[in-house]
Amino acid sequence: MEITECRAALRMIRATIEEYCPPGVLKSEEQVKGHYGPTLLDEAGALSVAIVATVERLSFNSTPEPPASIKS
Repeated sequence: MEITECRAALRMIRATIEEYCPPGVLKSEEQVKGHYGPTLLDEAGALSVAIVATVERLSFNSTPEPPASIKS
């Protein structure tokens, strides 16, 4: 796979995360470069962190609360 194809794929994944995931789970491209590094692998790592953070948030937010009569 060419580097331009990899870069385009990562851009599409980033755009999807920015559109559908909770705000704040994905650092900006500049923040990724400063925190992780400038390579495509660093960007991929940041994207995977954002995906895991989203899954964790959704998992915790979907825990059903007990009915009001059971709460103390």
